[in-house]
Amino acid sequence: MNFAALSIAELGAKLRQREFSSIELTRWTLEKAEDVNGTLHAFIRILPETALRHAEIADRAFASGTDLGPMQGIPFAAKDLFDVRGVATTCHSKFGLNAIADSDAGVIDRLQNGGAVLIGKTATFEYALYGPDPELPFPLAKNPWNLESYTGGSSSGSAVAIAGGVLRMALGTDTGGSIRTPSSWCGTVGLKPTFGRVTRRGCFPLSASLDHCGPLARTVSDAAIALQVLAGHDPADPDCHDGPVADYVSGLNKPIVGLRVGIARTLLETASEQTLAGVERTAMLLRSEGAEVFDVETPMLLQFGSVVRALLVIEGFHVHEQRMRNQIEDFGPLSARRLALAAGYTAADYLAVLKARRLLAEAISQVMRTCDVMLCATTAGPAPALTQTATPFDPATPSMTNPQNVMGNPAISVPVGLDPSGLPLAVQLVGRLFDEARLLQVAHSVERLSGWTQTELPRFTA
Repeated sequence: MNFAALSIAELGAKLRQREFSSIELTRWTLEKAEDVNGTLHAFIRILPETALRHAEIADRAFASGTDLGPMQGIPFAAKDLFDVRGVATTCHSKFGLNAIADSDAGVIDRLQNGGAVLIGKTATFEYALYGPDPELPFPLAKNPWNLESYTGGSSSGSAVAIAGGVLRMALGTDTGGSIRTPSSWCGTVGLKPTFGRVTRRGCFPLSASLDHCGPLARTVSDAAIALQVLAGHDPADPDCHDGPVADYVSGLNKPIVGLRVGIARTLLETASEQTLAGVERTAMLLRSEGAEVFDVETPMLLQFGSVVRALLVIEGFHVHEQRMRNQIEDFGPLSARRLALAAGYTAADYLAVLKARRLLAEAISQVMRTCDVMLCATTAGPAPALTQTATPFDPATPSMTNPQNVMGNPAISVPVGLDPSGLPLAVQLVGRLFDEARLLQVAHSVERLSGWTQTELPRFTA
């Protein structure tokens, strides 16, 4: 049986009906991960003993009639920025090769307490600082749709594990788009929740004011189920929101009649013709379902990008200051150069950036008062060739995902089709603060209307 063809909801139902066990599902997933990893390099480390132990725990709970939640018995993976007790949190860096964690990250706790089965840790870029950088301890994850195309960063391994047919869900982090960009280019769903909706305890930081944790998944439904488990207050994380968690799953199939969708054309300034066509087609499909679709005005992409670049560099340098001063030669060259940019900023600059951020966030807040969801693009086009990757630090190529990190609003990348060369195309939807339920409802409609759920995963030679 190809277990990866079954949704998380379908897997959960069959596990509860005892059609197969979590151990059977986990063994299949581990074998699949080993089989593809020599080609795709999705995993830094596969954890068979840990996985089978937790699968056995899930099966015992099923046998006793104990329901731990919708992820019970379901395999998942975690970007190697998240602590897992007894395992090195390498952050894809020489510095982390022996950094053995003494406790689990908050998101690992929540998933494993809910019966989910961790099978391994996925590839990233050094400290999530973007890449690709070939001078690191682990190879770059490869895009299953075309091995010579870029995956995006920095939750690349998590996206590849899903697109490669191993998993339905994996954890990522998003500081300027690191969940949504690899999702766009690898044909997965990538959800950045509202800032503070998901705990960051035990996740190695990059930028304290921009970092988000969230799921990458095969479908919107899979992402919604994962968020249902991940969301909630963690008193050990001072930035974690202490408020009620909505039902993200039951409303997915509700009609979108009357919902207001604003097209943010200002945020489409660098989009390719194919991407623009995907946005327009999505708008047409939403109108056909009764949504009210209209244009909205936002600040320019470059304004958001300038704020993200400054915050990421300044706050990132704060995290790595001692290493930068004493062991800079042990960083990969890209990471070292990017963190060194902090030398050009003063305290006055930082305060000015914080002020600019407040003004941008307020401008978007005004826009979101006029619409329920905002429609834009995730990336300018399909995945570029590895030889043509651009740096997000280049003002000439402002990121379409940066604005949502500045704002803190929830955002989701949804695949909507393939370009003529067979690479995925995606749109991005943005919701109101803590309104992930409505965002997921609209995203589910986009996914269904686009026909993406009928698209087969790529075939590649393992």
